[in-house]
Amino acid sequence: MTHHLNTLYVTTDGSYLAREGQAVLVRHEKQVKLRLPIHNIGSIVCLARAGMSPALMRLCSENGVAVSFCTSHGSFLARVSGFASGNVLLRRQQYRLADKPEDSGRIARAMVLGKIANSRQVLLRHLRDNADTTGRAEIGQASDRLAESLRMLEKIDDLDSVRGIEGDAANVYFAVFDHLITANKDDFVFAGRNRRPPMDRVNALLSFLYAMLAHDARSACETVGLDPAVGYLHRDRPGRPGLALDLMEEFRPIMVDRLVLSLINRRQVAAGDLVTAESGAVRMSDPCRKAVLAAYQKRKQAEIVHPFIGEKVTVGLLVHLQAALLARFIRGDLDAYPAFIWK
Repeated sequence: MTHHLNTLYVTTDGSYLAREGQAVLVRHEKQVKLRLPIHNIGSIVCLARAGMSPALMRLCSENGVAVSFCTSHGSFLARVSGFASGNVLLRRQQYRLADKPEDSGRIARAMVLGKIANSRQVLLRHLRDNADTTGRAEIGQASDRLAESLRMLEKIDDLDSVRGIEGDAANVYFAVFDHLITANKDDFVFAGRNRRPPMDRVNALLSFLYAMLAHDARSACETVGLDPAVGYLHRDRPGRPGLALDLMEEFRPIMVDRLVLSLINRRQVAAGDLVTAESGAVRMSDPCRKAVLAAYQKRKQAEIVHPFIGEKVTVGLLVHLQAALLARFIRGDLDAYPAFIWK
């Protein structure tokens, strides 16, 4: 992994994607709006009513470019892919571990440990960077409770207990999330997580970017040969990519939560950018969705030193590296799965 593969997001209704040699063409109203070499694209996500030629589908399949069709909210609709290229021996071992509660518990514990540790870092960074923040005491108490959750995780590997700690830690973290919003307080109020559909502006941003992260995690699983449907923390359910959801847990705080806070606190999104429907559901306007996707892509291109391998990589490749490390553990090349912990 020596270079960052970008995701092409299609957000304009009526767009049509076609093949031109080894390149992807995006047309709208019979005009070519974009031309990209296929080797510069890691995946394609259509967030609008768009068409795609069979020739381009074949080109994407041959080059390992995942194509997903989603609603404008980011909800998954369908996926186009070629023959599964997963290593059958790797996948069989993946399934064996998933069938053993003790093995599932150990893997799930590592992933939850990474999620809670990274959530705590979000709180600690806020306290460090905002000396006069409101709710300072509450944020400090939440940080202490997350630290206690981490100590509890060191002593257990029972899957139900791991889930219980994860759920409690998530409640503690999101209970103080509103204090992390320092600008646009009247327009961006967070009273807790809600989804399907999101009922406020903050949750609309979080849910949309979580959907984008899930797409990246699913692609990462397939790239290294793992079955994205068979997870350890998230158990089997028809249509649910359990392992992709597992893999994204440790990246929710650093790739989505911090980005949403930054967009709000730096006034890069405004109340008028999100629309409330008669049902109460909140959705982003087209310009807002494009701006959020651009910010997400920019975040993925930032560089960071991976704590386990000790090399500088782009943030967008972190989930792929973690998928590769998970595959190495499943094959028996590593004694444990090393969760990504942000410093």
